[in-house]
Amino acid sequence: MQRLLPLPWALWPAEARLLIGLTALWSLAGLIVLGSASWWVALREIGDGAFYVKRQAIWLIASWSLLGLTLSTSLRRWLKWSGPALWIGCLMIAATLVMGTTVNGASRWLVVGPLQVQPSELVKPFVVLQAANLFAPWNRVGLDQKLLWLGSFGGLLLLILKQPNLSTAALMGLTLWMVALAAGLRLRSLLGTALVGAGMGVTSILLNEYQRLRVVSFLDPWQDPMGDGYQLVQSLLAIGSGGLAGQGYGLSTQKLQYLPIQNTDFIYAVFAEEFGFVGSIMLLLFLMLMAWAGLRVALRCRSNQARLVAIGCCTILVGQSILNIAVASGAMPTTGLPLPLISYGGNSLMSSLVILGLLIRCSLESTGLIGGRTAARERMPRQPR
Repeated sequence: MQRLLPLPWALWPAEARLLIGLTALWSLAGLIVLGSASWWVALREIGDGAFYVKRQAIWLIASWSLLGLTLSTSLRRWLKWSGPALWIGCLMIAATLVMGTTVNGASRWLVVGPLQVQPSELVKPFVVLQAANLFAPWNRVGLDQKLLWLGSFGGLLLLILKQPNLSTAALMGLTLWMVALAAGLRLRSLLGTALVGAGMGVTSILLNEYQRLRVVSFLDPWQDPMGDGYQLVQSLLAIGSGGLAGQGYGLSTQKLQYLPIQNTDFIYAVFAEEFGFVGSIMLLLFLMLMAWAGLRVALRCRSNQARLVAIGCCTILVGQSILNIAVASGAMPTTGLPLPLISYGGNSLMSSLVILGLLIRCSLESTGLIGGRTAARERMPRQPR
């Protein structure tokens, strides 16, 4: 087992040990929550209550393999690959607009044999990596390189908005903004960028009718509880039914085909109904612990690039979780963001575990024992004098 680790376990920093433990707990708990949320619907529609759980378990094994690969690969190598990978992701997202599968009015998936690929999920780790590549040496980067990569990021966000997928575009835009803020870019420039991003979001809502309806139903879902507001009303009923301690595992009633999309975007509502206010607070505390561990990793990093990668990874994971919870509880308009490591879906699972792998790799390289030029020189054999 020690041979499979990039660094002997005894030399792992406390933050890396904590993060790998939290990741394992998050993965196992997500599988258990998904089992409850999907069992009844899978049994009725497919005839196998464990259908979604078994598929998710297979994706989980594959995703943990990717996490292991991420841990064993130098961060410098990941940063070197991030630019071409980002452009490949842009091409794949553009392909969804031409030959993608349309679900609920959005073209976000490519069918590759028996698999459905969602490029906007898979490109997330490379957005973080390339943002660190660009913003860490910002004052030393030439104008042509700045325009090239800022244009690439802008093109990526526009392509995602075109699908349309406002929630993912907003999450990636927020991540880029946070990485730039951590890199020390001028606040005036960041404020202008935030205004442009908000304008793009408003324009997308005005151009897409179903997004306008989501905003209207968010403001007053009870105005049309059997129409546009149905999803949010059922979610609020589920959360309210949980009370203090919840109905108990497997005992949610809203998941019995009252609450749509209960095993993906609105799985938190089932969780809140079964585990109540206490369970919801425990989940928020868990996310706070993840954020604290990620911040500790960022503070201990030896290079600006590694520090920005850690901040970007933490922003995507915790930010996406908070946005999902906010949507299910009616604090934000309905969007299509999954709850990381809990919602059903192999693309989201793979992306999340690769991002966690990058965060843990940043912690391991902060020791100076692996990665970086110093560690590489120490491993080279000494030449005789």
